[in-house]
Amino acid sequence: MNFDLSDEQRMLKDSVDRLIAEQYDFESRKTYAAQPDGWSRKRWAQFAEMGLLALPFSEEDGGFGGGPVETMLVMEAFGRGLVLEPYLSTVVVCGNLLRLGASAAQRADLIPSISDGGLLMAFAHGETQSRFDLADVATTARKEGDGWLLNGAKRHVLHGDSADWLIVSARVSGDRRDRDGIALFLVDAKAVGVARRSYTVQNGWRAADVDLCNVRVPSTALIGTTAEALPLIERVVDIALTAICTEAVGAMEKATEITVEYLKVRKQFGVTIGSFQALQHRAVDMLVAVEQARSMAMFATMMADEKDAVERSRSISAAKVQIGKSARFVGTQAIQLHGGIGVTEECNVGHYYRHLTVLEILFGDTHHHLSALALAGGLPSAA
Repeated sequence: MNFDLSDEQRMLKDSVDRLIAEQYDFESRKTYAAQPDGWSRKRWAQFAEMGLLALPFSEEDGGFGGGPVETMLVMEAFGRGLVLEPYLSTVVVCGNLLRLGASAAQRADLIPSISDGGLLMAFAHGETQSRFDLADVATTARKEGDGWLLNGAKRHVLHGDSADWLIVSARVSGDRRDRDGIALFLVDAKAVGVARRSYTVQNGWRAADVDLCNVRVPSTALIGTTAEALPLIERVVDIALTAICTEAVGAMEKATEITVEYLKVRKQFGVTIGSFQALQHRAVDMLVAVEQARSMAMFATMMADEKDAVERSRSISAAKVQIGKSARFVGTQAIQLHGGIGVTEECNVGHYYRHLTVLEILFGDTHHHLSALALAGGLPSAA
């Protein structure tokens, strides 16, 4: 199998890596986090100018027709910089929900605005009781006249506080955990009946809890067909998990680099602690964990477009398990090798540890995906 990047992909990688190196150092990130949105609108506009916000959309919809590999290159660089902007929520998650499920009219109305940086979106799906079960939806949508009436509560909506529009999952029929009966709706985040309570996540990202009380939306707000949204949600979550895996690889790689540099300059007993063989072994173990994670992230990337939903989910769950294990190991070792300074706000390695912790639980933690993998019959075969 050919793992070489095309000329266009190499250009994309070089440009994004350069952007993160020049514009997203640790001190700059602090200034972005202090802004009202918790991230930089200026950087977001720069992402738009570079074409990053149009990357996954087809050329017919005004995008660049990028695929999982292009997303992998962007997300790995973003992991190295601990990027705060809502790329995952707006472009990767909501963008793919629109790309794969929306009507031509909906795509024509929304995708150009996403691509030029003028529209922010968030996926409001998780609920208090649902944990990682994508089919567990208690929010309801009732047909009323030529529209719908939405009621319910969504929790931990990533970047839901700054989103202009929400994509909301709601049950139109069946019991709370039925696979059938779920629909997706476009909801104006400022519509009457929508209440948002924002907060900062452990890694510096912003999120919101969203309450929906008799929120009226027109019939044109429905994405796809009524009551058959779960397969679309599962497919897009698999795409998001692939992006999360590659972002975690970037964060782990940078945390390892920072730790090795620290071992080279920190002195104890008159010598640099990097001269101690036991600590050298730990650094090597970190590098091995990063490379194991990178291999599985590449595997997940290759499987992101797999048509067989069972095989795709099983493969991506396997990747998420390895990523979770590697992330926990690399993060804890980075903190341990830095000593007490590693947990201070001023030390950047502690922020990488926090970020890896959030990525490990996003859309299912290691234990969840290990259980899913076991129920699906174990690791995918080499064939």
